[in-house]
Amino acid sequence: MAKWGEGDPRWIVEERADATNVNNWHWTERDVTNWSSEKLKELLVGLSVESEEGVCEITEVSKAEGEASINNRKGKLIFFYEWNLKAAWTGTSSSGIKYKGNIDVPNLSDENDVDDFDISVSLCKDEPDTTLLSLMKKEGASKIRKALANYVEVHPGHDPAHSQWHEQTEDSSGDNRNQQNSGEKKTDADTFMTSPEELYRVFLNQEMVQAFTRSGAMVEAERGGKFRLLDGNVNGEFLELVSEQKIVMKWRFNSWPCEHYATVTLTFSDKGNETELKIECRGVPENEEDRTRDGWQRYYCHAIKQTFGFGARLC
Repeated sequence: MAKWGEGDPRWIVEERADATNVNNWHWTERDVTNWSSEKLKELLVGLSVESEEGVCEITEVSKAEGEASINNRKGKLIFFYEWNLKAAWTGTSSSGIKYKGNIDVPNLSDENDVDDFDISVSLCKDEPDTTLLSLMKKEGASKIRKALANYVEVHPGHDPAHSQWHEQTEDSSGDNRNQQNSGEKKTDADTFMTSPEELYRVFLNQEMVQAFTRSGAMVEAERGGKFRLLDGNVNGEFLELVSEQKIVMKWRFNSWPCEHYATVTLTFSDKGNETELKIECRGVPENEEDRTRDGWQRYYCHAIKQTFGFGARLC
């Protein structure tokens, strides 16, 4: 029996009459400018260095001009970005004297290596000289460079921290309690760089399912319709389909006890340039919880991101 993730890749086609971009054979591009702007601010604001002379901290990113995009061609992700950044920092000497300064990064670009980013640290006009300036130019600039390197590494096409598995236990009254039976509900949240419409379609279009599972599949995209994925290792039935919003299904591993199904609910939320996917699993056998969680993360979410350019890793 085939394992998850294994299968005959010969279903991949170079061109399709219906223009479906299976496995990103054609070039696709996704704008991540807004995400980048927020991420850069998150990485820089609050960054601090300290010595015997005092403490310095970046207080704001006053300018973030530029753009960023993720491009996909045949499953290969390329991150393009170009930014001109300006930030403000404050310093407090060991004697309590306050100072203000500026930071300029004019060439944060994919054309430059991280070590080649220009990081200029200065004091504001009319500020008196202070040894804190040297602290920021050395240790501060080093921390800034590491933060910018982090931005390059954790873009939405390859951030492993984007997805978080949240465990919940509920009884019929809605109270959270520790349960040891298979009625426990597990919730997983993940973000995809695509629209709810497109992500919803990925789960219901048979050829797209075969694309991200890289194996044979049967999908009847209707209420009461059956599905079999990964050469029969996963099967079930669609219980509810709300276009672009929700999919509810009976779902099971082939190795589970006969006729034992979990109820899986997929909820799609539009977040502008992104779609948040909430995955709720109820009724998973207790000894299968870790396997089921890992399977959904690796062979659904991760595989969909890699195949269709919605982000190669979980975030």
